[in-house]
Amino acid sequence: MMSPDDFTRLVCMETARRQTQNHLRLIERQIALRTGRLAVTFRARSRHPGRNRSTWTSADERLYQDNLSALTFARQSEVDAVARKLIHQDAAIAAFRFRNGIVASLAA
Repeated sequence: MMSPDDFTRLVCMETARRQTQNHLRLIERQIALRTGRLAVTFRARSRHPGRNRSTWTSADERLYQDNLSALTFARQSEVDAVARKLIHQDAAIAAFRFRNGIVASLAA
């Protein structure tokens, strides 16, 4: 049986892990959204396509991929730091559960 203090610690650790995971997802969303804005802004949509034709060209796709690579590279150190923090939190939670004899599926 877990003491209330142990349970509180575990909840705090899992909450911190969820916040870190959300931060990582936020960074990834920011990169993707910024890349899309750059691609659309750079190539003004002055074309008048047909009814069912897409305005997204292969040049747009290349521009998008180039911007995605550049932005990902620019924020790579931040992504790596958050990912490392997430790995350490996972290890700490697993060690805490092991020490206290908690099965992961029941605590989650």
